[in-house]
Amino acid sequence: MSSRRAPAQRPRASTEIVPLRPPEPASEGPAVGDGASEDPRRSDVDEWGRSERVREVARQVFGPVYSRWFRAEWEDLDKIPTAGGALLIGNHAGAVPADAPVVMHGVEAELGRPVYGLADYFFRTIPVVGTLWSRAGGVPARPDNAYRLLHDQGQLVLVFPEGVKGPSKRYADRYQLRRFGRGGFVEIAMRAGVPVVPIAIVGSEETMPILWQVPQLAHALGVPYFPVTANMLLMGPLGLVVPFPAKFKLRVLDPVTFDVEPDQERYPKSRVMEESERIRQTMQTALYDMLSRRQSIWLG
Repeated sequence: MSSRRAPAQRPRASTEIVPLRPPEPASEGPAVGDGASEDPRRSDVDEWGRSERVREVARQVFGPVYSRWFRAEWEDLDKIPTAGGALLIGNHAGAVPADAPVVMHGVEAELGRPVYGLADYFFRTIPVVGTLWSRAGGVPARPDNAYRLLHDQGQLVLVFPEGVKGPSKRYADRYQLRRFGRGGFVEIAMRAGVPVVPIAIVGSEETMPILWQVPQLAHALGVPYFPVTANMLLMGPLGLVVPFPAKFKLRVLDPVTFDVEPDQERYPKSRVMEESERIRQTMQTALYDMLSRRQSIWLG
């Protein structure tokens, strides 16, 4: 059977920033006072390492970057569910990708829902950076983690199916979606019984374009890739962390649901790959359409 796309019937999202609704912690302590349960945790860090206080600081710091530097503009944001689990996926680009924080900030600021970002465990191993990444909502990209967040906790989870192949591609190959791995994101969504919500992103390719790579240095440093970017050539050391102010445009596509029973031990590999490729092609078509309408990299 083919996938069916769930129509969006909610009103368009407001541009007004709404308070974030963090997940309520599970009550494990004894009843006190009038019967309310006391949260036994001594901080706001949840089981995934996410801290709402850190996220609040991140929103305050990244807010001006989001609205003034990247001038992010959403289309059909109302297609993202306001309740229940959903797997958000997007195209990934830029030597140091800015798309993940843009999506997480935008959804949290506009819809008031936390977003957990799945990424390679490599980030968790970096001293200091790994802890900050975790506190800001980063979770190692493992199937069990994704399932628990989506199925058991009903959270929004962000993943980039291109993996490292997305941000490591050269500028000459911009907006050409790489293969979506083995379709693992589809299988997780099937098992968890949640929709996949594709997000086509224009602007990230130009924030930190890769001109060429130095694989020998990447191997020596033990990193997935070592790029030479236009930012580095123009700004020197600052180019390692300062992106160009390309305008971000993000289009939320129709949620994709699957006519399968959740919680099955396995799903047909051919079906998983077919659905994965169909979603990839839909996103690629949307990117081409958005690029054909764009007048300027900097102004949109």
